Amino acid sequence: MSTTLTVPLRHVAGFRNFWLSRAVSGLGSAITTVALPVLVFQESGSPLLVSLVAASATLPYLAFGLIAGAVSDRVDRRTLMIVTDVLNALCIGSVPLAWAMGWLTAGHVVAVAFLSSSLALFFDAGVYGFVPDIVGKESLTQANSAIYGAETVVRIAGNAVAGGLIALFRPAGTLALDALSFAVSALFIRAVTNVAARIAPAGARPGFKESISEGLRFLAGHPTLRVMTVVGTLQSFSGGAIVGQLVVFADRVLGIHGSDGRIGLLYMAWSAGGIGGSMLLPRLRRRFDAFPLLLWVLPVGALLGLVVVLTTDWRIALVALAVWGTAYLVVLVNTMTYSQEVTPSELQGRVNTTRRMLSSGLGVPLGALVASTITLSVGIRAGMATAVVSITLAAVVVWVVQLRRRLSPAQ
Repeated sequence: MSTTLTVPLRHVAGFRNFWLSRAVSGLGSAITTVALPVLVFQESGSPLLVSLVAASATLPYLAFGLIAGAVSDRVDRRTLMIVTDVLNALCIGSVPLAWAMGWLTAGHVVAVAFLSSSLALFFDAGVYGFVPDIVGKESLTQANSAIYGAETVVRIAGNAVAGGLIALFRPAGTLALDALSFAVSALFIRAVTNVAARIAPAGARPGFKESISEGLRFLAGHPTLRVMTVVGTLQSFSGGAIVGQLVVFADRVLGIHGSDGRIGLLYMAWSAGGIGGSMLLPRLRRRFDAFPLLLWVLPVGALLGLVVVLTTDWRIALVALAVWGTAYLVVLVNTMTYSQEVTPSELQGRVNTTRRMLSSGLGVPLGALVASTITLSVGIRAGMATAVVSITLAAVVVWVVQLRRRLSPAQ
């Protein structure tokens, strides 16, 4: 079980600066999440290009996940994060600049969406090893909960104000705020000075291909982490199914149509659940180890999902989505924290980007695709039920592994 530092994390200067970088950048990115699809649709009128912009959030994990992990374990992570933030500021900033000059095209916007997400992937690869270096592995639960809690709050706030900012500055002009947020984030990362550079001598490093294989071998060879990666992928599958079908579910089952403001409340409930999860996880980890915690949280998530699927009352769905979102984030951050705790520092980037590639890069889009296909062929309740089935399967996997371990203690 996790222990805690005697000094609160808010008094650790390095963590405080890193937390501020994530909050500022997260707010800008939340605004861009709304502005980019609006902008590309204005420029092209193409639903396909809008879908490509949405897919750009996860496609880089499939394309570059293994590479990003290997790079982050071969260079100074702090420098990598600063460079990617600066490049992202230039990347996003190119959109309002091109718009002001009359040069903006839909292709430019789609390319920026993919490039920005790819740069963010390399930044995240550095984060996995950077945070343990700042706070120590004994305080990872508190640190990750604080980071994800802040990102959830600013995501909700950013989504809420995005519409007004788009109306005021136009979609392209709004992106200038995100470009500024990346620049500010780079300054906060630069202010983290209590982390030594970790660059292995060139002669001590394996070849790039071997470096990637080393990370894969560690992940595949660690029994608990391997199972938790499978569980995380199933959980992400459920998240893709929920978010991808929520508008259709609201329209056909809950009676929330068109521009009814209650649809925003449903999305907000799901996101706000993450705040509850970030507050709850440190308390749970003081009582339970990482793997046993999943034995109870996953069934709770499956039960809440069943409530959502079966209800026709939007108020019940609202509450169930919020609590379901809490359980979802507990599993997400608990898995990531455990992975950071058991992974050697020199392998953090490779192991965690591979794990994230399977969950976010594969699980989320696959869940959205499968759920939409079932909705079209069977119905919306069946489509939403795929999320419940996925979480239930994750719970079954965890319980079977736990029972096998109790029956065979030597394993």
